Amino acid sequence: MAPPNPVEAKPRSFSVEEANKSLPLVKAIVGDIVRQFEVVNGLKHRLASVQNPRKRPANDPYAEETAQSQAELDAEESKLALYIEELTRLGVELKGPDGLCDFPSIRDGREVYLCWRHGEPEVSFWHEKNAGFAGRQPLDRPSPRSGHRAI
Repeated sequence: MAPPNPVEAKPRSFSVEEANKSLPLVKAIVGDIVRQFEVVNGLKHRLASVQNPRKRPANDPYAEETAQSQAELDAEESKLALYIEELTRLGVELKGPDGLCDFPSIRDGREVYLCWRHGEPEVSFWHEKNAGFAGRQPLDRPSPRSGHRAI
């Protein structure tokens, strides 16, 4: 039998209060993720510019340095993966390198996402599961299906 996937989180549904209560930890993790994405992307761009085979001579004097940079990139990508795994274990879904996150929730008896972005003071938006960021709506706006506030 295969071991369980360590990234899988227990399916959970957050209330607005639970999502906001978890924000101090989520903010810290997402801050690390946003910074780590920047580190990884910087290293990728730097390596891409020196790893272009058309620009490198056959006896590349920088081959050792390039290999060290690749090892550094691998280590930084592993660190990023650990941060993302930590967030996933909380039941929060990372949606982008800018720190966009979704908290699974229930609104009017259907599955939706509470939506939060790095830098926002609290969870105050939601969207349908298939709507994404473009479908974000304020939590205080009445639900289109019920006509009243629901979360």
